[in-house]
Amino acid sequence: MQPYITVSMLLLSNVFMNFAWYGHLKNKSMPLYYAILISWGIAFFEYTLTVPANRIGSQVFSLFQLKIIQEILTIIVFVGIAVLYFGEKLKWNYIAGFFCIILAAFFVFYEWN
Repeated sequence: MQPYITVSMLLLSNVFMNFAWYGHLKNKSMPLYYAILISWGIAFFEYTLTVPANRIGSQVFSLFQLKIIQEILTIIVFVGIAVLYFGEKLKWNYIAGFFCIILAAFFVFYEWN
């Protein structure tokens, strides 16, 4: 059950993280200090999920595995937000680059004896 809780919390935290980092780009006329303050407010919720997720996940995953899970979830959430919220086009070379990151998960999780 811990792996599912960890991944779920990290997935939700990534939604907050991506909006904290990129959401302000939807309104570029907003003063920068507002964007920073709002982003920090959103990031608070990211951290309230990320920190316990990593604490729980460290009981079943190595630090390296936690990091690669985080990176893959970040890519998945980012692609969703970029395409659905910002209307960005998903090009083949982006997909190829993301695939390389996903391939990294294979190398991290595969038991090399």
